[in-house]
Amino acid sequence: MSRDTAGPLVGPGITGLDSYNAAALASATTVIAQYSTSFGLAARLLAPGLRDEVRSIYALVRIADEIVDGAAAGAGIDLAGQRELLDDLEHETERAMTRGFSTNLVVHAFAVTARRVGIDPILTRPFYASMRRDLDPAPFTPASVAEYIYGSAEVVGLMCLRSFLHESPRSPRNQAVLEHGARSLGAAFQKVNFLRDLAADRDALGRNYFPGVDLARLTDGQKNLLLDNVDADLEAAARVLPMLPSGSRRAVTAAHRLFARLSAKLRETPAQSLMSTRVRVPDPEKLMIALSSSLGPQAWRR
Repeated sequence: MSRDTAGPLVGPGITGLDSYNAAALASATTVIAQYSTSFGLAARLLAPGLRDEVRSIYALVRIADEIVDGAAAGAGIDLAGQRELLDDLEHETERAMTRGFSTNLVVHAFAVTARRVGIDPILTRPFYASMRRDLDPAPFTPASVAEYIYGSAEVVGLMCLRSFLHESPRSPRNQAVLEHGARSLGAAFQKVNFLRDLAADRDALGRNYFPGVDLARLTDGQKNLLLDNVDADLEAAARVLPMLPSGSRRAVTAAHRLFARLSAKLRETPAQSLMSTRVRVPDPEKLMIALSSSLGPQAWRR
C-alpha cells in the first residue's frame, strides 16, 4: 500500500472516494455529538450501518436548523442572508443527491445515504420549506403549523424509515402503517420540543407554534390539552414499534420512551414555569431508558 503525494492512502479496497466518504461521515458524527446527547445515545442502539445513515440525516437537519435558529444570526447574518444560505444548502443537497458528491462534507454524507436508501426531493423539499418558514415572521395558523410539523419533523422520520427498511422491505400495506407511525413519532418529537423551547422560541426568535394561545398566559389546562395531542401521537407510534426491523427497533424504542418521559415531565411542570425552565431528562435516567430498551420489549413493557 502506498500514499500518493496528494494525500489519501491508495491500495486494494481503498479509493479516494472511500476516504472522502469516511471523512464526510466523521464530520456528520461530530455535528451530532456537539448538539444532541440524547440522539447520540439512542443512535448507539442502531445496527452499525443504520447508525451511520441516521447520523448523516440528522447532521444535515442540524446544519439547516443552525441557519434559522441562531448560529447564522450570531455571525451577523440578517434574515435575507439566512434565506440565501438556506437556498444554497437546499440547492447543494439536491445537486449532491444527483451527482453523488459535494464539497460540503455534511451534505456529501447525507447524499451518500440518500442515494443508497432512496431519499429524494419529495422528502427534502418539504423539510427545507419548513426551515424557510422559520424565517417568516407571519403568525402561524393551525393549517400552517401542521404543514410546518410535517416538513420539519415528520419527513425526517420518513427519511429514517427508508434507511431502516432499505434491506428489510415490507408489503405496501405494512409500509403505509410504518410510515404513519414514523410521521406520528416525528410529530410527537417536534411538539414536545415546542413546549420545551417556549421561552427561547418566543423571546429570542419571536415564534409561537401554538396559534390562538397567549404564551404569556399559558394555563395548565391549555398545556395539558397540547400534551394530550402529543401522547396520542406517541401511542400511534408505539403500535408500530414491533413492526420495525431488529436493527432499528431498539433505538426507536429508546427515543420513543425518552420523549414519553419528557411528555410526563412537562405535565408535572406548571405551565408558567415553562417560560423560564427547559424540561429535560437527567442523564442517569436517559442511560436507564437506553439500557432497558436495549434489552428488548420484555424490559421496557414492565
